[in-house]
Amino acid sequence: MLRSLSVKYSPLLTRIRSRGRAFSTQPASSLGCLPTTDSPVVSKLAFFNSVTGDDSKIPSYRVLDGFGIPIEGAEVPEACISEQFARRLYENMQLLPTLDNILYNVQRQGKISFYMTSYGEEAAVIGSAAALADDDEVLAQYREVGVLLWRGFTLDHVMAQCFGNHEDGGKGRQMPVHFGSKQHHFHQISSPLATQIPQAAGVGYALKRDPERRSKNVACVFFGEGAASEGDFHAGMLLASTLPSPTLFLARNNGFAISTPSSQQFYGDSLSARGPGYGVDTVRVDGNDVLAVMSAVKEGRRRCLQGGRGVLVEIMTYRVGHHSTSDDSYAYRGRQEVENRKKIDNPITRFRLFMESRGWWNETEEEELKSRLKQDVLASFKRAETLKKPDLAELFSDVYAEEPWNIREQREELAGLVEKYGQVWEPWRNELKIFKDEGKKLLD
Repeated sequence: MLRSLSVKYSPLLTRIRSRGRAFSTQPASSLGCLPTTDSPVVSKLAFFNSVTGDDSKIPSYRVLDGFGIPIEGAEVPEACISEQFARRLYENMQLLPTLDNILYNVQRQGKISFYMTSYGEEAAVIGSAAALADDDEVLAQYREVGVLLWRGFTLDHVMAQCFGNHEDGGKGRQMPVHFGSKQHHFHQISSPLATQIPQAAGVGYALKRDPERRSKNVACVFFGEGAASEGDFHAGMLLASTLPSPTLFLARNNGFAISTPSSQQFYGDSLSARGPGYGVDTVRVDGNDVLAVMSAVKEGRRRCLQGGRGVLVEIMTYRVGHHSTSDDSYAYRGRQEVENRKKIDNPITRFRLFMESRGWWNETEEEELKSRLKQDVLASFKRAETLKKPDLAELFSDVYAEEPWNIREQREELAGLVEKYGQVWEPWRNELKIFKDEGKKLLD
């Protein structure tokens, strides 16, 4: 009965009967699509586990090989790589390890409480910074101080934040390397992992709604592959792809989420394989090649603005340093592995060789640059450690528009203790001297 009804009410369907079975002769291309999707209908059962279509790995884009020579078929972005611009790139890349060397040792001396380095990721950070507009909104993770330095954030500002002195824009309330600067469109870093990812998608949507910044600026969010294991990654990608919002997702895949290697974080083809699942343009790039990073991020930004939708760039690099000053990475990876990486694929060395091949750099300039940068960082450090902490009264300001009762009670209690012990008990007297106002404003 069902078969006869099928024939009766499908006049366009021709059936061929063979041994009591019916087969449709309708071409596969005319079988249509299933509801709620544009997926074509096929007759062959086939599973897939690759976005490339042939089970191969997603390729990584590169411009320069390990010797600083453009690889066959690569296009050096000549339009933006002048000698002057290349020098700026290189000097900023060299500044990062200089800053890291000094502040890492300063932390070990107990003068600051915490620090995180960018060793091995200099090209990933500076190449990205160079590709963005200076007024694009950046939401960073921990290792992107190079973006701020590229935009004009001074060494004095870096030191002020790490020491928490009265010149710190955050008024000493954040732990070191948690930078932020409204002037430089760099949103305040927060410690919880991946929270900046959905926030960035929201920032991108706000930019899209602003007539003065629509089609002009993007929200750019940096995060590591470890952060991409958090649910916030998926929330941010979903928002930016479906709402949508012009958000540029820059994933620094440096191989480790603290002590967890990337091989234990995901089974698929790393993070790039996730992009097409959210319907966003995606590319994987050699993160130790500053020219490749800059080109990929620049094109990603263009696509963000053009489509008003998220774009994912996976930057493949290697974390040479320990996760932070609280970590000893040799407990979970071999020392020789790290040393080999530093020698075989150093992003700074690679770009230096490129510059030397063009006659833009030499050994004399190299020594002069390193000496100058070290002097600049040391001078800023010595100045910062002499500056006092913010006014003690600032401990209770800014968070609320109107001071709530519980904060008022705490402020009044501290004021009472300062008045009682501040001048008569030596421990309090000495401690108050580290504050700019020595606690006096709290008593006003």
